[in-house]
Amino acid sequence: MKFRNFLRRAVWIVPLLVCTTGLVASGSAARDDEDVLQFTPWSAPLNLGSPVNSVLEETDPFISKDGLSLYFACNGCPGGFGGRDIYVSQRASENDPWGPPQNLGPKVNTSFDEGSPALSVDGHRLYFNSNRLGGFGAGDIYVSRRHNKRDDFGWQDPENLGSGVNTDANENQPCIFEDDDTGIITLYFTSKRPGGMGGDDIYASTLQPDETFGPAAPVLELSTSSEDRSVTIRRDGLELIFLSNRPGSILNAQGLPSFDLWVSTRVSTPDPWSQPVNVDPLGLLGVNTGRHDGGPALSFDGKALYFHAAQRPGNLGVGCPNGSTCFFDIWMATRTKLEEPD
Repeated sequence: MKFRNFLRRAVWIVPLLVCTTGLVASGSAARDDEDVLQFTPWSAPLNLGSPVNSVLEETDPFISKDGLSLYFACNGCPGGFGGRDIYVSQRASENDPWGPPQNLGPKVNTSFDEGSPALSVDGHRLYFNSNRLGGFGAGDIYVSRRHNKRDDFGWQDPENLGSGVNTDANENQPCIFEDDDTGIITLYFTSKRPGGMGGDDIYASTLQPDETFGPAAPVLELSTSSEDRSVTIRRDGLELIFLSNRPGSILNAQGLPSFDLWVSTRVSTPDPWSQPVNVDPLGLLGVNTGRHDGGPALSFDGKALYFHAAQRPGNLGVGCPNGSTCFFDIWMATRTKLEEPD
C-alpha cells in the first residue's frame, strides 16, 4: 500500500473507530473497508427552513434526480384539497434557495390523504400513497405519469398498482429501485398485512413484462416485530436507509426505542441485505435524536440525506408542553464522497 493511501485511510478510520466502529460513515460495517471509506460521516443536519417548512406538518421528502425539485407531503398547507396533500418546492440550481411549495393539483391530490411521493429515475412516474375511494383497503400505492419530466404539474390521472402490491391493509411509503445491471425494477414499500413479523414490515415487488407489479414478499433481512418503514436506496443499489424503532434505537423520554434511521448494505444487487445498523446510534452526528427521525430520501449522488423530524429543537412547528416543537419539519444532512484508493 502506498504511504499516501495509508495516511488517507488513517484519517478516516480513526474517527470512525471513536464513533463506534463503522456505524456512522455510510453505515456499512458489513462490507469491506473500501465501501466503508466511500463517504465521510454525515454532517450535522440542517433544517431546510422557510418556505419549505412551516408551523404545519411537512413529511416524506423526495429529491429529484437533478436536485431541483423537492417533493413532500403536508397536512393543512395553503392550496390543499383536504387532509394530507403532495407539494413540490423548486429551485433554479443546487446553489439557489427553495421556492414556495406548490400543490401538485387535483389529479394527484384529493379530499383524502396523499403522501410518500417517490419519482422514477427517468422522472416520468410518480408513486405515492392514498386512501382515496376505489382502492383495496386502508391505503394503497398509486402511480401517476407525465410526458415532460421537467413539468412538476403535468401529472396525469393516477392508477392503482393492483393486487400484487395492494391489499385491504395499509400500503405506504413506496421506493422504486431500477437496477442498471440486471434491468430489474423493484418496488419497496411498507405494509402491516397479515403474515408479517408483527409491526410495519418492508416488502418488495418486481415489475413484470406486462408492466404490472408481481406478488409482493417481505424483505426478511430488514423486517422485525418492531416498526420498520420508509426505504430509500442509493442509486447503485448497495446501500439502503430506513426508519425503525427496533432495539438499538436511541431511547426516548419514556425509555422506549425511538424512531431512528438505520442502514443496510450489500456487495451486489442480487445479494441479500446485511444486518442493519443504526446510522447514528449515540446521536453524535445529530441525525438520530431519541425523538422521531424518519422519512429518509437520498439524493441521486448519495451525498445528501433528506428526512423529516418531530419534536426537534429548531423545528418551526407549534410548541409542545415540554417546550419542544411537535410538528414535523424537513431536515438535510450531507456527506462527501472520498477518492478511490489507487
